[in-house]
Amino acid sequence: MEVAISAVTGELVSRFISFLMNKHHSSRHALSEEKMVERLQQLLMRVHIIIEEADARYITNSGMMMQLKMISEAMYRGYSVLDNSRYQALEDSASFNEVSRSDSSSIGLHLAKRSRTTADKATRLKSHSALESLESAVANMKEFVVLLGGCERMSRRPYDVYLYTGNFMFSRHAEKQKLLSFLLQHNEPPGDDALPVLPVIGAAGIGKKTLVAHVCSDQRVRSHFSSILHLNGDNLFRILDHGKTMERMVLIVVDFVSDVADDDWKKFHSFVITMSRGSKIIIVSKLKRLARFGSVTPISLSVLSYDELRYLFKTLVFGSVDPTEHPRLVQIADEFAKVLHNTQGSLVPTNTLADALKRNLDVQFWRCILDKGLRMVKRNISMYGVSPNMLVRQGQPVDITDFALHPLSMIRCKTNVSVKEELPSVTFGELVADPSISIRPKQDFILISWESRIPLHNLFAHFVTNHAQDRHDGTTLLGRKRRGVPN
Repeated sequence: MEVAISAVTGELVSRFISFLMNKHHSSRHALSEEKMVERLQQLLMRVHIIIEEADARYITNSGMMMQLKMISEAMYRGYSVLDNSRYQALEDSASFNEVSRSDSSSIGLHLAKRSRTTADKATRLKSHSALESLESAVANMKEFVVLLGGCERMSRRPYDVYLYTGNFMFSRHAEKQKLLSFLLQHNEPPGDDALPVLPVIGAAGIGKKTLVAHVCSDQRVRSHFSSILHLNGDNLFRILDHGKTMERMVLIVVDFVSDVADDDWKKFHSFVITMSRGSKIIIVSKLKRLARFGSVTPISLSVLSYDELRYLFKTLVFGSVDPTEHPRLVQIADEFAKVLHNTQGSLVPTNTLADALKRNLDVQFWRCILDKGLRMVKRNISMYGVSPNMLVRQGQPVDITDFALHPLSMIRCKTNVSVKEELPSVTFGELVADPSISIRPKQDFILISWESRIPLHNLFAHFVTNHAQDRHDGTTLLGRKRRGVPN
């Protein structure tokens, strides 16, 4: 009965979307910018409903996964254009009123009108393009929606909805479904010497562990396996300690920081088969060559597109606050997203900045932090030739003088231990809100950039040291190793 109802509902939604598309095609050239934005908003709302519904079901069809990825990309682009259109309308109105007050001459009004017309054309073209992308994405959604009604719904605990906005897995819809499908599919028949292995490959800080942790928290996954073991690739054979717990199907997640010898992997692989037939392995690493151990096609996580990153940043920084009430802040958020994307920003700096900015929804405060961030990026590129994000990934010191208003450098702590107890600690949000000495310890300290809200709640901490004494002829010597640096 539920499948039948879902199918009928899907048919109605599909027909309504088709109605909107046909109506749009018949009157496209007669549309005003206001009407176009309104229709874009309506179409985005309905596409968002479909994506949320798909995200709450188990999808095993690879074609549906590809279609879901395509429509989600079109949705994020549409949201970007929608916000830009709203801000452009506000800016045009403000500019026109300012010119009218300061210069009532026909020349001033003509220039304002001409500038506004040029901007309107650009915005209209982007709106047309976004509408076309959404139309193309939903053109064949009828079958998708009907098939979606036949997919099993995920069970959610009552408080999951409440926690969703703070502890959510953003985007990666197709990747999540592929990982779920791999884990829940039928196991290899007994006697086979092959063990299902799925590599999850992607750059540092891109969300590999977050994706795996999110899927492993699914109720069906947890009930499918007797236990879930998390291992470090540098110590594969620690699994021997879990021999007695591997009598049933076990999911093993191995995090590799460096490559592993083929012989060592074969020994590990053989041991798992011997101890627990029907188990599965997930490899998590930034090293593409580790994909050679996979038994299926790897999941490759790429950097979020600008539209995805922008949507994520805006969601994190505004939270429950309506962004339409702060159009100026939305524009500054766009500029933050551009900086993050241009510097190949990972999820860590994205969450770090959002956490700091949402403390104070003030235009001047946001603009000040943006200017400091731009200066910090330029300073580090000038000194080291690469962006701060790349320096962090390489384990190199980063100059944060522009944020702290004092000559300081930081280097990532390599372990996820309780570093808060080793030295005085300050969060990044506290530092940027008040960089004075009252907040910043006089001696070396730990800077907590961000703590993940999703289990395993990874802590991203940096050892910060005063390098004023290291300056010589305008050059900062950050390569010198200091005593007491957490490792």
